[in-house]
Amino acid sequence: MNFKISKSVLYDSLQLVSKAISSNSPLPALSGVKIDVEKDKLVLTGSDAKVSIKKILDNEKYEDLNLVVIEEGSIVIEARYLLEIVRKIDSNEISFEIIDGSLIKIVGRQTEYKINGMRSLDYPAIDFSKPNQIFTIDSSLLLKIINQTAFATSDRELRPVLTGVNFLIKDGVLECVATDSYRLAKKIVNVDTDLNINITIPSKSLLEVARAIESDELITVALSDKKAQFYIGSTLIQTNLIDGEYPETKRLIPTTFEHILTVDAREIVNAIDRAVFIKNEGVSIIKLTLSQEEAVISSKSQEVGSLEEVLNIDSYEGSEFNISFSGNYMLDAIRYLGATKIRIKFAGEMKPFIIDNEEDSSILQLVLPVRTYN
Repeated sequence: MNFKISKSVLYDSLQLVSKAISSNSPLPALSGVKIDVEKDKLVLTGSDAKVSIKKILDNEKYEDLNLVVIEEGSIVIEARYLLEIVRKIDSNEISFEIIDGSLIKIVGRQTEYKINGMRSLDYPAIDFSKPNQIFTIDSSLLLKIINQTAFATSDRELRPVLTGVNFLIKDGVLECVATDSYRLAKKIVNVDTDLNINITIPSKSLLEVARAIESDELITVALSDKKAQFYIGSTLIQTNLIDGEYPETKRLIPTTFEHILTVDAREIVNAIDRAVFIKNEGVSIIKLTLSQEEAVISSKSQEVGSLEEVLNIDSYEGSEFNISFSGNYMLDAIRYLGATKIRIKFAGEMKPFIIDNEEDSSILQLVLPVRTYN
C-alpha cells in the first residue's frame, strides 16, 4: 500500500468515520480505522459493530483531494494515533506506505512517522449490502426530524427500545416518536414511498447521521428488519436496529384541553433559564401559575432560595390553574420545537401537557407534570 493525499480532506474524513469507533471495544481491530486503497479511490471504515461509517474518497468527487495511488492495499491503524498524526503533521499533503508487514510510514514535509498497524484480515467483516426497502428524503427534513426527536430518548439501558427513535411509515406518512417515559417528541412528515415500516433506530446513530449532513441534498435510506443505511453523498452510515416492540404512545397524548397559554418562546425560555439553577436534590422543578390577570414562573429550594417572575403572555384561555414540571425538560421541548410563538395546552392537573407551534402541526412536544407539595 502506497498513496498520497490531501491532509485537510483526509483529516475531516477520519474525524467522521472515527465517530463510530468505541474506545473500549472488545475487538482490538475495531479500535482502528480500516483503510482500503484501490486503483482510483480510498475507502475509510470505522465501526463499533453496532454502527459503522464508510467514507469513499476519490478525485472526481473531491477536487482538492489530490489522491495519487502508487500501490493498492489495506491496513488498520489505531484511530486515536492516526487522527493525532494527521492533525499534527507539517504538510498540506501526506503520504502513506506499508514498509514492513504492518508497519506504516507516514510522511509530511519534514516529518516522518513509523507506526504499527493491524492487518486488515483481522478486521471483522461488515456486511454493507444494501437492503431492498428504500426511500429518499431531503437532508434538511431528515436533519429537522433528528433534531426535534432524538433528544427525548432515554439514556438508560433498562428499556433499550426507549433509547431509539421509532420510525413508522404508512400510507406515505412518516411518523417519528421518541420518549423516555417522562417526555415525548413527535414529528410527522410526508414521504414519497409506499413502504410500510415500523422500526426503532438508536438515537446515537441518528446523531451521527445528523453530524454527517453538510449540504442540502437527497438522502437515500435503505431498511431491513435488522439494519438501516443512510447514504449521504460519499458517506454511508449503517446502524443496527433496536429489537423489541415500541410502546403505544398515542394514548399518552391528550386531545382535549382545559387551559391554553400562548406565549413568546424566548420569553418563557429566558424565564425558565433564570430559574433552573434553583434545585431540590439536584432537580430543577418549575411552577407555572396561570390566571386571566397574569402568568407566573416560580421556583424555590431550602438550600438555594427562590425566584418568582411574571411572564409577558399573548393570551390565556381557561380558569385559574397551576402546574409543576422539570425545568430542563421544558427548556428542551421549547428549544427543539424551533418556534417563535408557542402554545402550551393543559388537559388538567397531573396530566401530560402539550407544547406546539400553531403554524406547524407536524411537530409536538409532550411533558409530564411533577407532583409538588407546596
